[in-house]
Amino acid sequence: MIGLLQRVSSARVEVGGETVGAIDHGLLVLVCAERGDDESSAFRLLERLLNYRVFPDALGKMNRSLRDTGGGLLLVPQFTLAADTNSGNRPSFTPAAAPEEGRRLFDAFVSRAAALHADTSSGRFGADMQVSLTNDGPVTFWLRVPPAV
Repeated sequence: MIGLLQRVSSARVEVGGETVGAIDHGLLVLVCAERGDDESSAFRLLERLLNYRVFPDALGKMNRSLRDTGGGLLLVPQFTLAADTNSGNRPSFTPAAAPEEGRRLFDAFVSRAAALHADTSSGRFGADMQVSLTNDGPVTFWLRVPPAV
């Protein structure tokens, strides 16, 4: 599983002009399932996201996690994070999980996140989404939990 997390002062996702997910201060995370991923890798990534220390402490050092701050968590499905860009001028998406499996893992990821973190919302898998955000920092990190296979 891959997560591209951005510390934001606000973020939202729209589908067809309707806001389907929004947060104030917190993390916007683009989430991608790769071939071979399962619930175990998804939940390991989620634990890393919730505990990753990207928020400043009283001295301005990145020493606080989303769990520490209670900020929002906005999860957006993004299969293109698994793109193979090693050759040619067009990305290959063969490393990404099949759409049905990607949807199943994303839905499980969101459900678990909502159970563990009160302020959780998400985009819609497979939808044409417009994502708006105001970066806080900017602070952006790419996290990956390798597939079990």
